[in-house]
Amino acid sequence: MVGRIPLVLLACGSFNPITHQHMRLFELARDHMHQTGRYKVIEGIISPVSDEYGKKGLVSARHRVAMSRLALETSNWIRVDPWESQQQHWSETVEVLRHHYNRLHNPDRLKGSVQDTCVNKTKQDMNSYPGSPQLKLLCGADFLETFKIPKLWREEHIVEVVGKFGLVCISRGLTDMHRFIHESDTLTRHRHNIHLVREWIQNEISATEIRRALRRGQSVRYLLPDSVIKYIKQHDLYTAESELKNAGDILQPLKQTMSE
Repeated sequence: MVGRIPLVLLACGSFNPITHQHMRLFELARDHMHQTGRYKVIEGIISPVSDEYGKKGLVSARHRVAMSRLALETSNWIRVDPWESQQQHWSETVEVLRHHYNRLHNPDRLKGSVQDTCVNKTKQDMNSYPGSPQLKLLCGADFLETFKIPKLWREEHIVEVVGKFGLVCISRGLTDMHRFIHESDTLTRHRHNIHLVREWIQNEISATEIRRALRRGQSVRYLLPDSVIKYIKQHDLYTAESELKNAGDILQPLKQTMSE
């Protein structure tokens, strides 16, 4: 892979809780980007959203970060980064991308990481692939459809996310990713920077359905890592009471645009 572009994949979301499917997206994306012949994926980052997001049933960020760390103990290239979850406000996706991009291009970008294994490997890969590293947002295909929701995104932010950074989108079910791009002039203009990945082995694990099963006392084994299931039981997470958290609230991104 000499001469390839070093690439970091960033996934933002609730991770409420993190599932095998979340981690599987990284593996699919890495395989695809390597197969392009242009990239060498050197790191994957999971960035849980802040508590201020306001989503119904969202448990505390400290629990979501802890569960993600437990789940990623089996990975030598994906890590959880708590920066976004520690903010006192909800951070727009473009803000999170800027933060990690600046850290990636800063000489001290690898200091203070919570996972030394990933840090050391990233340092080695940086030395092996001296080109300027790129950062791309890893997402499910339905993420493309959010660009069409009125007032959810600023147009200049869409241009920055897709044009400057780029997307790696994993298909789920029958989602037509090409149609989403075709129906948007902005996405069509930057389609060269949108990588579409088809997942042929269907896996529709839903965090919402997992929380429902947990509330009902049903088994979620083999849907989540055993370490995460143990943590959930130890801390009595995902109960009928916790699912009512933020009930009736408007998501922070919608609340923000409504006030403008």
